[in-house]
Amino acid sequence: MLQPRGAPEEVAGRRVFLRPLAPRDFDQWSEVRLRCADWLLKWEPRPPIDQINVERDRRAFAARCGMRQRERQLGTAYGFGIFVEEKVAGEINLLSIQRGPMQTATIGYWIDHALAGNGYMPESVVTVFRFAFEELGLHRLEIAIIPRNFRSRRVVEKLDVREEGLALRYLEINGVWEDHIRYAITSEEWADRRTDLLGRWLGALPEETTSYA
Repeated sequence: MLQPRGAPEEVAGRRVFLRPLAPRDFDQWSEVRLRCADWLLKWEPRPPIDQINVERDRRAFAARCGMRQRERQLGTAYGFGIFVEEKVAGEINLLSIQRGPMQTATIGYWIDHALAGNGYMPESVVTVFRFAFEELGLHRLEIAIIPRNFRSRRVVEKLDVREEGLALRYLEINGVWEDHIRYAITSEEWADRRTDLLGRWLGALPEETTSYA
């Protein structure tokens, strides 16, 4: 499985710009991650004890960027930094891509606490929906969220993404096996809702929705 020919590395929403993080982004990315540690880490998998702290180590961050680039080349994942006014605002990642009869992937995201509540994340999610369905040809996208993570759930609720149910002890988060609510959208649903979602969140008319930065 390789990256589809012609799939863009950079995609643009209305106010957000998504591209793979690069070593040159370390200072901005590290500042946001360290400043927002209390806001973010409780919702994320706990890194191995012997792993170098990627938020503080420039070389570890560069290695992370290289790993994400290899995943992109293999077509197994697509990681994007979220940029607002040319500054790192967060990340949104298309992960665990399965081809064959499934044609599915999961989406994970986080945003700078200082920028939360401005609609940047729903806009980023819609931008990734368009990329995944129209550039990668995937059939189903899933977002799994811890029930008490109300801010993250608010993102999918704003987009009216379909709720599929509760998965017990779905992922190990911060050292605990946590239940997750699973939300999903299929390419058929995207086709039905595309014009509305793009119009509301990207401000794009149907004839303008195929252009990428």
